Amino acid sequence: MKSIVLREIKSFFGSPIGYLVIAIFLILNGLFLWVFQGDYNILNTGFADLTPFFTLAPWILIFLIPAVTMRSFSDEKKQGTLELLLTKPLSIWQIVNGKFLGALLLICMAIVPTFIYVKVISSLGMPEGNIDMGSTIGSYFGLLFLIAAYSAIGIFTSTLSENQIVAFIVAVFLCFIFFFGFEGLATVVPKTSNVIASLGMQDHYKSMSRGVLDTRDILYFVSVTVAFLSFTVYNLKSFQS
Repeated sequence: MKSIVLREIKSFFGSPIGYLVIAIFLILNGLFLWVFQGDYNILNTGFADLTPFFTLAPWILIFLIPAVTMRSFSDEKKQGTLELLLTKPLSIWQIVNGKFLGALLLICMAIVPTFIYVKVISSLGMPEGNIDMGSTIGSYFGLLFLIAAYSAIGIFTSTLSENQIVAFIVAVFLCFIFFFGFEGLATVVPKTSNVIASLGMQDHYKSMSRGVLDTRDILYFVSVTVAFLSFTVYNLKSFQS
C-alpha cells in the first residue's frame, strides 16, 4: 500500500495539480479572510478567533478535493492501466486505501500552512494570546475528518466513469448534499429537523468546532468514510469480474 501512496503523491507533484491545489486553497482563504470585505473578513469581525476560516474552508474544499480525486481511478480506466493495477500483489482494499491516503495527505499539506493564522489571531487578541485554543483545535480535527469524508466520496465517484469531469461533478454534488443538503432539508421538515440534520456533515462538523470531540461525531465521519471506501471496493470488484 505504501507504494500506491508514494505513487499518488509523486503523480500529484509531478504535474501542476498538487501545487495548484495548495496554492488555490491558501490564496482563496487568504483573500476572503484578510483582503475582501464581507462576513468572512477576520479583521472586520472584532473577535480574535478563526470561525470565518472554519466556516469558509468546507465550501472551498467541496470543489478542491473532487478536483484532486477525480483522476484516481477514472484516469486509470481511460489509459487502460486499471487492469494492470488490479493484478499487482495487493488487495483491492490496499489499492483503494493507498489512493485515499495519497489524496488525504495532499489536502493536509494545504491545511498545514494555515496554522500561521492561529499565531496571527493570537497576536491580534486583547490581551495578546486571548484565543480559544480548545475550539480552534476541535475545529482543526473536525476539518480533518471532513477532508477524509470528502476524499472518500471523491475516490468513489472516480470509479463511476472514465471521464474525469463526470467524476468531479458527481463528487461535488454528493459532497454538497452531505454537507449542506440534510441541513437544508431539516429546515423544510421542522418536526424531525434534529434527526435529519444529524445525518449531514455540517451538524457534526459544527459540534466538533465547539471544541468538544464527541464520540458520535467521530463515529459519523468514520462511518461515512468507510462506507464510501467500501462502495469503491465493490465497484472495483465488479469491474474485475
